[in-house]
Amino acid sequence: MTSPRHPGDDRFIAWFEAIGNDDVPLVGGKAASLGELSRALAGSGAPFPRSFEVTTERYRDFVSGGGLADTVEAVVAVVERGGTPLSEPAARAAAAFVASAFPGELDHAIRSAYRELGRRIGKADPEVAVRSSATMEDMPGISFAGQHESFLGVRGEEALLAACRRCFASLFTERAFAYRQEMGLDHRAAALAVAVHEMAAWPDCEAAGVMFTIDTESGFPGIVNVSGNWGVGESVVQGRVSPDEFLVFKAALETRALPIVARRKGSKLLKAVSTGAAATTRLIPTTTFEQQAYCLTEGDVVQLAKWGVQLERHFGRPMDIEWAKDGGTGGLAIVQARPETVHAGKLPATLRSFTLQSAGTPLVRGVAVGSAIAAGRVRIVHETGDARFADGDILVTSATSPDWVPLMRKSSAIVTDLGGRTSHAAIVSRELGIPAVVGTQDATTRLRNGDEVTVSCAEGSDGVVYAGLLPFATEELALEDAPATKTKVMLNLSIPEASLRWWRLPADGVGLARIEFIVGQQIGAHPMALLHPDQVEDEDERATLAALAEGFPSGADYFVTKLAEGIGRIAASQYPRPVVVRLSDFKSNEYAGLVGGKWFEPPEPNPMLGLRGASRYYHPRYREAFALECAAILRAREVVGLDNVVVMIPFCRTVPECQRVLEEMALHGLVRGRNGLRVWMMTEVPSNVVLASEFADHVDGFSIGSNDLTQLVLGVDRDSAELRSLFSESDPAVKSMIRSVIARAHAKDVTVSFCGQAPSDDPSFAAFLVECGIDSISVTPDTLLRTRQAVANAEALANR
Repeated sequence: MTSPRHPGDDRFIAWFEAIGNDDVPLVGGKAASLGELSRALAGSGAPFPRSFEVTTERYRDFVSGGGLADTVEAVVAVVERGGTPLSEPAARAAAAFVASAFPGELDHAIRSAYRELGRRIGKADPEVAVRSSATMEDMPGISFAGQHESFLGVRGEEALLAACRRCFASLFTERAFAYRQEMGLDHRAAALAVAVHEMAAWPDCEAAGVMFTIDTESGFPGIVNVSGNWGVGESVVQGRVSPDEFLVFKAALETRALPIVARRKGSKLLKAVSTGAAATTRLIPTTTFEQQAYCLTEGDVVQLAKWGVQLERHFGRPMDIEWAKDGGTGGLAIVQARPETVHAGKLPATLRSFTLQSAGTPLVRGVAVGSAIAAGRVRIVHETGDARFADGDILVTSATSPDWVPLMRKSSAIVTDLGGRTSHAAIVSRELGIPAVVGTQDATTRLRNGDEVTVSCAEGSDGVVYAGLLPFATEELALEDAPATKTKVMLNLSIPEASLRWWRLPADGVGLARIEFIVGQQIGAHPMALLHPDQVEDEDERATLAALAEGFPSGADYFVTKLAEGIGRIAASQYPRPVVVRLSDFKSNEYAGLVGGKWFEPPEPNPMLGLRGASRYYHPRYREAFALECAAILRAREVVGLDNVVVMIPFCRTVPECQRVLEEMALHGLVRGRNGLRVWMMTEVPSNVVLASEFADHVDGFSIGSNDLTQLVLGVDRDSAELRSLFSESDPAVKSMIRSVIARAHAKDVTVSFCGQAPSDDPSFAAFLVECGIDSISVTPDTLLRTRQAVANAEALANR
């Protein structure tokens, strides 16, 4: 350390402008990061705390010179022998530290540094934070989060000295001993320094919280996660409340005004505030207004995210950052920054392969969805409202719909009476990464609540529910082994919350993201009902609509914001690779099931062939709502900055209808070619194949929807269990249509993709698509590796 410290106290005190990442042995991980923080934010305008450090050398002097060495050695010896509860030696050590006085020179140095800090701040006896900073904390895979003590609002020299002793004592708390033992660390090698810094926004702290420059669940590096609550930040850090959360798209922070891709309003039932006494806070209830409002403005969130990225660049790794907002000035400050430790040094992503290790008694059979195995207790549910459901239960029901997704997320597996590979239960379970057995016919009558069962989808196309908890093995499949292919292999994604988990997959983008899933799960209401709640005659439904839109200027703004953020999270997970977003394709009966929907959706005799897809977008019954869809896509592309979003038109029956939809999109700012906007069209109606050359004049790509195309070519209900054997993309008639549309599209330089499970389930079908010259194949995450291998094999065979 060569930079100057406060004169006269060199042996005891380090000022933060003089320390950095190389000084961890002297000042501990937390203080080293705080010192580096001042360098990282220099010139940014971001306030950060002025601070000094009582070094680890002084900790060791205190232990050796204050008569504590024998106490520490005796306590450590008791812990290492075992057989004694950790609480006993920990209490003995803490009492010894708190009762000991600092040697005279150290006592004087701390007092002098505190007075100097007050001079720099411009306030005598300033309130300060006193934080433990250990040499072993904030290392890759070792965080020590919450293991050592910190004290807020400490004021006065005597209170500061007492807080420093308590920080030193926290090196030997029960939880610190337990954590070091769990991590295999040497108790005697541990040392601790004490960081003393001014309190940001204290005592008038309006809001505070934590920011990570990485997704904390998946390790996805493309977003900044900002969370916060009213009051002092300890309520968030300690997990005492459900905070507000925001996800910010990093790549657009410098070019876009509002790159927020997701937000969630926390309940925020409590907040921590200063009691007015030194080093103490208390939790008090928040007001109704505070619970209903976000604790940060959008501008605050973006500013914090910019500072977070600046810190990440400086430190060269993802960061864990604490922030605060002053209630008087409204100014933001960075309070603390340390390297993120949970995802540091992670191995490349893997997927797991499952194998059942013993035979069992089959109870029911159906269509296997996914390739996993799960075991748990049966929970039969007929209505979501009557479910007493525990995490890890096996959800058994007749069928699912979008409002079942929260329950499905808690499940370890799903079993349904109805449906096939394209049912809601099948689609959602694939994206959640859990096994499902669908179309069993009688699972709800043959299985019993509370029974222990094993659900296996690892034995081919049939899924089986076995009696009892059977043993099974898993194997990690390294993603780096995935072969390269000329044919692009893309993902089908529709659940925004699940999209970030798949970012490590070797995908070439997203070939199908369904808007109706976002509407059903994240928005929950019919867009026309949000536009015209006065036309909803049911009082309870009107109340629900008002509650959904609470905090937004209007129901329309709620719809646009939530849809844009749902699209945005999926698009951010793959940026800059293309993400094809399919415009809504609800049928009238599905729309009627949304809040307020029945007042805008008269019954149709055959919704599958009724007012769906493209025909809705210019129809008087839905045209206003389509404008909201366009506004959401425009917001995701041009406000958030996700210009990798490609728009796809579903179920477009005629060429004039295609032109009409493009005109309607243009009215709302979505002009094909403008700002790089590409427009694709689903190929799922036979007319799309017959007139492929004509359709190709108006779009940039086709995506073959094999489910509807097979259904309409063969005249087979795709969800019929009785006709399952007839429903096949490999039927010669269907394959002829696929071959024809690829050839006609390529003649017009239009790309063609294939959406469906057939290439991953049947290597010969993958070979057929490669032979036809397909440009890309889009599959669910659980089958991407298998599909990529099948495509690679097919390409190798074709090149022989």
